[in-house]
Amino acid sequence: MTVTIYGIKTCDTVRKARAWLEAKGVEHRFVDFRVDGLDPRSLARWKGAVGWEKLLNKASTTFKGLSDADRAGLDEKKALALMQAHPTLIKRPVLDVDGAVTVGFKPDIYEQAVSAG
Repeated sequence: MTVTIYGIKTCDTVRKARAWLEAKGVEHRFVDFRVDGLDPRSLARWKGAVGWEKLLNKASTTFKGLSDADRAGLDEKKALALMQAHPTLIKRPVLDVDGAVTVGFKPDIYEQAVSAG
């Protein structure tokens, strides 16, 4: 089973998710958007798995800091371009277990994801 968690190390939810994985003894790799960047293929795959609307965190400080023009008329193409330019717009964490993608952190969902993998 290959487990990768994506996010930023300063995010509380990412910290909770990583602590949960560690407490359960789940070996995983952590990819920090700020440090490692964001592969456009990963973003496209996540969008395909969960949809761009779920992936875009409209409650984030980054989203609220966007210009009115950037926030107006959001569609898939525009949202993906914004997430690529500003990875902190992505709802965190993104968990990839053998290609199955989950966004956000809920212990019961993580339990299912790592049990299936």
